[in-house]
Amino acid sequence: MKKQAFKSGFVAIVGRPNVGKSTLMNQVIGQKIAIMSDKPQTTRNKIHGVYTSEDKQIVFLDTPGIHKRQSKLGDYMNQTALNTLGEVEAALFLIDASEGMGGGDRYIAEQLKNIRTPVILVMNKIDKIEPEALLPLIEEYRKLHDFAEIVPVSAKLGSNVSTLLEQLGNYLPEGPQYYPEDQITDHPEQFVCAELIREKILQMTREEVPHSIAVTIEDMKVQDNGVVYISAVIFVERDSQKGIIIGKQGALLKEVGKRARTDIQNLLGSKIFMDLWVKVKKDWRNQDRVLRDLGFGRE
Repeated sequence: MKKQAFKSGFVAIVGRPNVGKSTLMNQVIGQKIAIMSDKPQTTRNKIHGVYTSEDKQIVFLDTPGIHKRQSKLGDYMNQTALNTLGEVEAALFLIDASEGMGGGDRYIAEQLKNIRTPVILVMNKIDKIEPEALLPLIEEYRKLHDFAEIVPVSAKLGSNVSTLLEQLGNYLPEGPQYYPEDQITDHPEQFVCAELIREKILQMTREEVPHSIAVTIEDMKVQDNGVVYISAVIFVERDSQKGIIIGKQGALLKEVGKRARTDIQNLLGSKIFMDLWVKVKKDWRNQDRVLRDLGFGRE
């Protein structure tokens, strides 16, 4: 019996902010590598997640949510998402089935008309709608684009995700295994650690703070006792935001460190000791040099 050919390729995940792109990728990978928050525009960079099975390897690119720009950072995020579409074998257009079609979905569908890449419509959060509401919604979205496939899923519960992976296999060419089977991302550990710290801040702060923060890892090393030492800097735009993140008597910053440490220890499989610092870089989201320094280089 002839052995089945191994397939591999790259797949982009696009969609409006907060439709569950990071949740879907984390579900597929089986471990948290993309941060999740109830606040929109959480993802700023293309996050590469690697799924490997016996017959295929899929490298997922979780792009920033495409949205109306409000800063140079927002412009960078939109351009990053759109540029990604030309680099992949297939694109997953993720929508929130529980909210129905919005202007953001129509805008993204317009952008998708300019690419030759097969687009699979992934209707997420089907656990939040009645089954009889799904078919009319599918018909509504069919009018937007000539989708290669339409797959309803619940990324949070994992429902129908295996079907989605099977469908994706049909669009992958025969190819090599790019990464070892136990590797789940091609980002350096420092990047993922910084993102996990930023996630905790997003989850714990008020509306005026979230998109004004960036996190960088200044130092990361294994000490003689086997404990991983991490020094991280949290950048904000205003002095008032610095006070919010530190919290009364340092309580909020301490809790951010505690929650992030749990996730990072799970990621690294080692005990960690972490120092967190908060610094002000005024209006950093609109300064090209600062954006480059913080890792938001132009594509």
